[in-house]
Amino acid sequence: MTGSELVLAAGLDLIMGDPRRLPHPVRAMGQVIGWYDNRVRGICRSPLALRLAGGVLALGLPALVYLLVHWMVVEAGAVAEWLGLVVTIGLASSTLAGRDLWDHVQAVKKPLQRGDIVGARQAVAMIVGRDTQELSESEVVRATVETVAESTADGVIAPLFYLMLGGPPLALAYKAVNTLDSVVGHRDERHIDFGWASARLDDLVNWIPARLAAVLLLLATCLVTLKLNRMICGWQVLRRDGGNHPSPNSGRPEAAMAGALGVQLGGTNYYDGMANERPILGGGRRNLVVGDITLAAQLMGVASLLGVMIGAGVLWLQ
Repeated sequence: MTGSELVLAAGLDLIMGDPRRLPHPVRAMGQVIGWYDNRVRGICRSPLALRLAGGVLALGLPALVYLLVHWMVVEAGAVAEWLGLVVTIGLASSTLAGRDLWDHVQAVKKPLQRGDIVGARQAVAMIVGRDTQELSESEVVRATVETVAESTADGVIAPLFYLMLGGPPLALAYKAVNTLDSVVGHRDERHIDFGWASARLDDLVNWIPARLAAVLLLLATCLVTLKLNRMICGWQVLRRDGGNHPSPNSGRPEAAMAGALGVQLGGTNYYDGMANERPILGGGRRNLVVGDITLAAQLMGVASLLGVMIGAGVLWLQ
């Protein structure tokens, strides 16, 4: 993939996002995962069998996606150079979620600005897995900011990283891993064995991108706020708290974001009525407010732009 193609793919995502009426590779992956999951349940009964079946899925789906996308790009280019370019840019754009994330964040912010806490809860339920029916305004903001931080890593910076390394085939293989983790990589009774390989593979492929995202968020903090001390505070929180999160990766961008905003992230979340305690990230004591969503979204946007510029620059230099 060339630097120009990367820039065009990012621009296409910025303009179009993820139109719900158009087919999307990630939705197709989700359907395949669901089909396989249901079939496996009728065959595999023991934990060992489920782990083996889960391992086959965790390795097989990304490999299949890589081969299929590589074939599509090559065949399109063989028909016509312009068609290969269109397919490459279209598929690359489908791996990026920056515009979609921005739209979801605005959908949460606007009801909060109107004082519509019920609407804000409904909007934030579209981007988080926790219970949202009883969230206060501050908790709605916290959930949104945490999602922005984490999704900057796995929705923007990680796809850019893999586009730079291997173009649409590798980036969509990454999206397959990420989708597997979202669908089956849970510790609940149903998925603890079947999803173990997907969860571990997702941890592996996000290790570098999560840390890159944290650094880019800190650089964005300095550019957006024009305050060096904000970036320094974010770096200090990242070093102190980044490894405290249950995930080996999610804590890095969340800690950077907490330090940049001067707030605390983490705490008690509820899933299906059950409390789940997350470590506190950041040292700020104040309640989160709507303005924190605005600043978090701005940091995400600038960090994404920096990621595109760096990725395209590396490709242009090759």
